[in-house]
Amino acid sequence: MSIVYRILVLAVAIIAGSSVPVLAAAPRMETIVAVVNADAISESDLADRMKLVIASAGMPDNSDIRDKLRPQIMNVLIDEKLQLQEAARLEIEVEPKDIEQGFAQLAAQNQMSAEQFRGLLKRGGVSIKTLEDQIHAQLAWSKVVQAEIRPQIAIADNEVEAVLERLRGSEGKTEYLVSEIFLPVETPADEANVKRLADKLTREMLEGRAPFTKVASQFSQAAGASKGGDMGWVQEGQLPDELDRRLSTMQEGDLSNPVRSLAGFHILYLRKKRLISAENIPSSEQVMQSLGFERLDRMQQRYLMDLKTQAFIEHRV
Repeated sequence: MSIVYRILVLAVAIIAGSSVPVLAAAPRMETIVAVVNADAISESDLADRMKLVIASAGMPDNSDIRDKLRPQIMNVLIDEKLQLQEAARLEIEVEPKDIEQGFAQLAAQNQMSAEQFRGLLKRGGVSIKTLEDQIHAQLAWSKVVQAEIRPQIAIADNEVEAVLERLRGSEGKTEYLVSEIFLPVETPADEANVKRLADKLTREMLEGRAPFTKVASQFSQAAGASKGGDMGWVQEGQLPDELDRRLSTMQEGDLSNPVRSLAGFHILYLRKKRLISAENIPSSEQVMQSLGFERLDRMQQRYLMDLKTQAFIEHRV
């Protein structure tokens, strides 16, 4: 299984069209905003990542956006510290050539050479090191997942057959081709901040200022985030009741307002809907792959949550 890079292709038009002058970097007095075990996150780390995320998601850069994004980006940086620490504990390394390859892949997706892509980022005032750090953390965590979790994934033939039997018994029911942005609420104290962010992201997308796939790639914590939020086809009754009810009221092309589930907030984008028939029931291999992907995602989220529970994390600002 190839490593999946959860790094969004940057919004080239936004960066290329930026009129922000590139000034010589002045020395910065570092303020520590969080401590994660023995590692620190500085204010400049946070500011640089925020600029990258805003540019990548195609969102306007203003104080309102930054205020709402700050808690989410802080959580992402904390998660990345924990992921890198776990990789170090397991003696898993990411070679510089791996990071260069990841960077070159992004450049190619933007139809540029790596050198042209670096120039574009510099002209847009986006820190190349910030992007390389993000690539590094994602590669390290992918290696941890492959080494520690993937060997535990086993899908039995009877599980696959049970899914196929359920689908065969659902012929004539509605199924939906859905994309999702999922923002978890890990503690009651996070509720208000996550809701504000979900509302803000929804408004930006509804008003055409941010494409759904780019927002999903940067913000969603769901399994399909690396694919722009794609959930594939889901059957009526397959999702939690609150999401299923919302989908039943939507038309193709609709974007939902944030829906609260037990785990957090979901923003749904209904791409298509159809009736289940014998012709569109997936193969055994497709069902097995889907079950494996879902199980791998649940287990890696649990793994990371355990790391977070055991860690010393201090927010200083």
